Amino acid sequence: MVEATKTEELDTAFASAAAQRADAMIVFGDILTIRQAPRVVGLAAEYHLPAIYFFRQFADGGLVVYGPDIADLFRRAGGYVDKILKGTKPADLPVEQPTKFELVINMKTAKALDLTVPAPRYSFVPMR
Repeated sequence: MVEATKTEELDTAFASAAAQRADAMIVFGDILTIRQAPRVVGLAAEYHLPAIYFFRQFADGGLVVYGPDIADLFRRAGGYVDKILKGTKPADLPVEQPTKFELVINMKTAKALDLTVPAPRYSFVPMR
């Protein structure tokens, strides 16, 4: 496990993962990694580390993204706003979990990492 809490620590974190001979990384979607997404993806490529990310903006260069569909979350939030504007107390609204998730595999990155991605055994809906 490696940690970076500041931008300056990202290089050290990736170097440490490589020194520990990590086979892959899970990059958590915190404020640092989201703001530094291009740099994080670049460091993963530089250290030849396959990585999985939680948000779609990492798909540009990142290997795998699996996480909630943010656009769907915003659409559903509109329903909450509608209910509140119609008089429902926010405290009376249930807490909801994401129901729609995205799986994105960047084939160009997979090829650059010399990884073989098996063909899916079921059909996918193409993303816009």
